[in-house]
Amino acid sequence: MTSNVWFTSDAHFGHRLVSGLRGFDSAADHDAALIETFNSLVKPKDQIWWLGDMSAGNPAPVFAAMPQIPGVHHLVTGNHDRCSPIFRDSHRWQRQFMEHFESVQAYARRRVIQEVVHLSHYPYATEDGQADRGEVRYAQHRLPDLGDWLLHGHTHMADQKVHGKQIHVGLDAWDYRPVNLDEIADIVRSAS
Repeated sequence: MTSNVWFTSDAHFGHRLVSGLRGFDSAADHDAALIETFNSLVKPKDQIWWLGDMSAGNPAPVFAAMPQIPGVHHLVTGNHDRCSPIFRDSHRWQRQFMEHFESVQAYARRRVIQEVVHLSHYPYATEDGQADRGEVRYAQHRLPDLGDWLLHGHTHMADQKVHGKQIHVGLDAWDYRPVNLDEIADIVRSAS
């Protein structure tokens, strides 16, 4: 069995407000729909890179959802993940998150068709805040734009998949599904 690699962000399991904004009557309905979507795409040996904001801060819905989704899970933390270094007590949560994720880190790096691609919850730090529609939050936790590709989430912007060398992999931009590595490679290839 071959494996695939998937990228996504901003699942917000158990988050009533985000569930409502996405058209669901309850967080339970939202979470069940996400789990069903992931199960229809992801195989047991696939990798899923979750680029942050797994919940609204309470990790219990995340810990309940992870065993229901196949694949090898990696977490790049976001501003709502209790194990993120933005929280003073993040070290107290690491062990619990490591029970559900193969790796937990603030950012990561991969290669896609010979291009360096960074993985972060946040878009690049830009002076104009263009990726955030003018609002720059968590600037001290954003990577500087040094010309490499970046996969990110955080913005919930449904109308923005690609901006410069940044690819927004958040669920809101991809019809509430993860993005396959082949799709990322096509975007990178077409920009070269």
